[in-house]
Amino acid sequence: MIPVKDELMDLSDLGMSEEELFSPVSHDQFDSEKITAPRYSYWKSVFRVFFRNKLNIFALALLAIVIAFAYIYPQVTHYDPMANIMDASAKHLSPKQAIDKFGLSTHTILGTGAAGQSTFDAVWYGSQISLSLAFICAAINMTIGILLGAVWGFSKKVDMFMTMVYQIIANVPGILVMAVMVMLFTAGFWTMVFAMTVTGWLGLAYFIRTQVLIIRDREYNVASRCLGTPILRLTVKNILPFMTSVIMLLLAEEVPSYISYEVFLSYIGFSMGTKTISLGRLIEMTQSSMLVPGWKLEFWSPVILASIITLVLYLVGQNLGDASDPRTHL
Repeated sequence: MIPVKDELMDLSDLGMSEEELFSPVSHDQFDSEKITAPRYSYWKSVFRVFFRNKLNIFALALLAIVIAFAYIYPQVTHYDPMANIMDASAKHLSPKQAIDKFGLSTHTILGTGAAGQSTFDAVWYGSQISLSLAFICAAINMTIGILLGAVWGFSKKVDMFMTMVYQIIANVPGILVMAVMVMLFTAGFWTMVFAMTVTGWLGLAYFIRTQVLIIRDREYNVASRCLGTPILRLTVKNILPFMTSVIMLLLAEEVPSYISYEVFLSYIGFSMGTKTISLGRLIEMTQSSMLVPGWKLEFWSPVILASIITLVLYLVGQNLGDASDPRTHL
């Protein structure tokens, strides 16, 4: 008998046996301790949060287009900056004049420069050099900075020595160190890489060291050390994954900063040499064109492209760093 609206109902009226109405429930001690929850993937959650913002999708698409043009377009067009140097009528042409002379194409939509070269081709060739420089410098400095910073935060002997080194070198302006390195060695791409990485990792390492000092003495890390977990495994498994969002934010600032450094150094005369045409070198070469009517596009084209690359790299990296924070996955 069961109650139905304050009345008792006879189960025999249902025409079903007790086996059909009731089934025994087994009790499994191990199954009762299992927690039913959806599977969690950290990186899937990161990208879900990142792509939730439509601005991030636009910025990522724009970055992909810029990188594709920077690395593919110069290879397809076989850019030669001296192709029209002997043709005086091909120099300093506005877009309309270049189209009238050479016809409508990607080579003429931004006019020509002082050597008769295509301004459109020049800025993309220069962006390839600047992007390569930024990516290589960021890879070197981030790798050294993260690894050394992790060791720095755990080892007291390393901490004493590196703190002394940091206090000495950090007081010297970084841009001055870069300028001196470029002056001491033969101007070139790898000289600029060396100038930007000789001390560029130190600030990153110090920041990582500070983060490690904050995290290393938390309860779960202390428990791991008491259980005999090696320091290397503790760092790789417990410390660095916890700092993923911080590392992404650092990377977001590092990559655009190297493009800015290169542009500034080239603008003040410490470029990678006359044979290496980067965005900074283009800006330095065309700065006088800014004051001449009809020639301004030669100067503003590399300036605008360098600004777009820097802004998009920073925006994508910053938002990816925010999405890497597990607290945004709720």
